[in-house]
Amino acid sequence: MKLTVLTLFPEMFAPLKESIVGRAVSSGKLEIDIVNIRDFAENKHLKCDDYPFGGGAGMVMLPQPIASAIEAVDPQHTARRIYLSPKGETFKQSKVFELINYEHVVLLCGHYEGVDQRVIDLYIDEEISIGDYVLTGGELPAMVVCDCVARYIDGVISNGSLVDESFAGEGLEYPQYTRPAEFKGVKVPKVLLSGNHKLIDEWRREQSEKLTKERRPDLLKGDKQ
Repeated sequence: MKLTVLTLFPEMFAPLKESIVGRAVSSGKLEIDIVNIRDFAENKHLKCDDYPFGGGAGMVMLPQPIASAIEAVDPQHTARRIYLSPKGETFKQSKVFELINYEHVVLLCGHYEGVDQRVIDLYIDEEISIGDYVLTGGELPAMVVCDCVARYIDGVISNGSLVDESFAGEGLEYPQYTRPAEFKGVKVPKVLLSGNHKLIDEWRREQSEKLTKERRPDLLKGDKQ
């Protein structure tokens, strides 16, 4: 799978070279291409923003550099093109499962007051938001999408690690413990030390249901899409 990120600030994506995502790229299981939109600007000073028509605060990203960048990385429009925007659909696990079916996904990072609407109308397939808040740009949301999608590419993480985690099933993941069996007076639940896998499974299911009811009851109502 290939993820192409279009951004004015490519240096922000250094974290994607680390940890699990970095190993996935190094092993060839995933390709992440960070493209600088400014490289496609046709004006003398490589300017990529201007004042908004109609007035108002801030600057708006010019359509030409973005359009040229998209046409260069996806000339036949075979990729899924996504604009990271607070106006987009809220990013959920169900969207991750949808995106992993694409061979190529292009992620456009807006900045300042956003991008010229004509770019969205002419070139973008959908808009995605990672939450009900506004960031300085789309770079952090793009990294979130890359990280979430990378985890589900075959061979990146063992299948067992993906089964019981939060949002993979019907609710939140149960509490996890490791050595030592007692830490600062707090002991690991006895059932986890019992070796009885049936009881352990029951305990984990109960804890998952309890946490979900307390923190995310909406998940129990089927509101995960």
